[in-house]
Amino acid sequence: MQAPALIGERLTLSAFTQLSGTLGGYRFVKLVVDRETGLIHFMDSRENLFHVKYIAAHILHMPPDELERRLDEINFEVYHRVDRRFCLGILALHDQRFFSLETVEADTMTAEMLQYFYDEVRANVDQSVPILLKPANHLQESHVAKIPKDVLPRILSYELFSTNEFVPLNPGTAEGRLRIFRTEQEYEENQLAWHDIIVMAKVPDDIPRLTGVVNSEHTTPLSHTNVLASGWGIPNAIQLRAVDDLAHLNGRWVRYTVDPDATKIGVEPIEQPDTRKPAWLATRVTMDEPDLNNDRIADLRDLRWRDSTRYGTKAANLGELNEVAKNGSTRWLGFYRIPRPPRENLLPYLEQLLGTDDLDEGAKALFRDHIRIPRGIALPFSLHQRFLEASPRLQQAIGKLKLALELDAPQTDAQCVELQHLIRTAKFPDALLTEIDDAIIRHLSGVSTFVVRSSSNAEDLAGFSAAGIYESVTHVSDARGILSSVKKVWASLVNARSTLLRKQAGIALDDAYMGVIIQEQVPSDRGGVMVTTNPLNRNDFRNVYINVAGKVTDVVDGEAQPSQYLFNTVEGGGRTVALGESDVDEETKQQLQKLATAGRLLQSHFSPDYTFSQPVDIEWAADKNHVHLLQLRPYA
Repeated sequence: MQAPALIGERLTLSAFTQLSGTLGGYRFVKLVVDRETGLIHFMDSRENLFHVKYIAAHILHMPPDELERRLDEINFEVYHRVDRRFCLGILALHDQRFFSLETVEADTMTAEMLQYFYDEVRANVDQSVPILLKPANHLQESHVAKIPKDVLPRILSYELFSTNEFVPLNPGTAEGRLRIFRTEQEYEENQLAWHDIIVMAKVPDDIPRLTGVVNSEHTTPLSHTNVLASGWGIPNAIQLRAVDDLAHLNGRWVRYTVDPDATKIGVEPIEQPDTRKPAWLATRVTMDEPDLNNDRIADLRDLRWRDSTRYGTKAANLGELNEVAKNGSTRWLGFYRIPRPPRENLLPYLEQLLGTDDLDEGAKALFRDHIRIPRGIALPFSLHQRFLEASPRLQQAIGKLKLALELDAPQTDAQCVELQHLIRTAKFPDALLTEIDDAIIRHLSGVSTFVVRSSSNAEDLAGFSAAGIYESVTHVSDARGILSSVKKVWASLVNARSTLLRKQAGIALDDAYMGVIIQEQVPSDRGGVMVTTNPLNRNDFRNVYINVAGKVTDVVDGEAQPSQYLFNTVEGGGRTVALGESDVDEETKQQLQKLATAGRLLQSHFSPDYTFSQPVDIEWAADKNHVHLLQLRPYA
């Protein structure tokens, strides 16, 4: 059988084009250097064949059943053996300016092997185009740091990411009116409609539901804006200079396409469609019937997932987190039990990550030694209901808002503002005030600083994440501040934005309730968000995406560019995707690897099905010794 490759010949730009596939907006060719024969194989990457399968079929002439039987052994030979026969890599072309050369992320090449690999490829590729080695993981980054740059030219992942012209965040195609805003003020002075496609340097966190998103500067995929776009299923991408390049189409109707295999977004003018309604109006979010008969303020440690009907999903998930951290889970190995080609059995990889063949005990030790959940209490929906029913003025204002929503009246926003003001200034009934104070004394005595969070029944739902639309209050230090913050959280249930988004999702005002979490605010050196998937490549089952900043809000609000990392939860190891204010040290990277593994186990525990593939979104904060998990929700 003829090998689908260019073998033993120099790769010209013309040959590269003929053999290349496309990934993340770049043309690439896979290659194999055979040290035994001295030949280099440039694979036809349009076939998207795994390196190992190519070697087995076209070099070793190994039958497929033998490859399957010996896959783990062969993977060790090609990725980890010091005196390996084969060096595997990917050559990608960047804007006709230079090639980047990298191995697969699990490869543990030594410094000497990396130098050899680079030299062999450099000698066999068109000499007119520079080649820069791109370290595939933190281990390789430490190796190349010891080699002079003129001997081993290199480019780091975050350096390359910062120059990416196009980053597809959420694939899809949509038709809508292009709206370009150059400043925050310009954005605030204009009203967006559901059929608009917004283009800004960085799209703000408070966008209404619309049809498409384009950021013309780099941002994190884990900002509230991008999480909402993912949850809404609308095309979303980073396209550098889009504000200027698309200016001639501002206000025009266009067809907007985000294709991961393309090199840029697609935007083409179209005729304005006939008046229509958004497709999502026909989709209704499924919600469980809330239980308003329970008035008990609960310790978070006493809650389980089924308590979401009384305290909200966020509070219930924190209860589950406490249970898993303390007693383990029969479900938490689920992800690793499922064959994920080309890996038929992931459990041995988990053994290596945990350092033991007793996986259940190893997982328990991981949580016991490294993971913490801040203590706290949860106020049930019924307390919010009692507070509202105690005030005739509040009941009257709620009635006016419900009528305005039914009539689509223009004064809806004003009535939301009025009702929020009334909630924030209403007097706490004495009995309710005493119950909250007693619960804090009983469960949180000794805490000096609190955070007060929302836990509505209308958030963290399939099809309705509600990321960032409700209130959280940090750095609360006394009883007066806690009570004021509770009212702020309750009031956020009826802010204009959340009210409109729920209406669009088919959630009536009468069906929405707000629980509240009062939680210890733990001191931390850094914080961030982790999703147990790779938002830039949803077919990547190995990696989780972790953002790191000084505090969690720097990530989710999109105010600061965090450092962004991928950590492998199969073979282990990590790589830096984008560098924010600063990189983290080696000790912190090891801590983040443990967080990534814990996140994968939690993904399995919280999975709604038995493929254990549904990723979760976790907010966290860390000090030198522990990672504190602050929140967990499904990730669309």
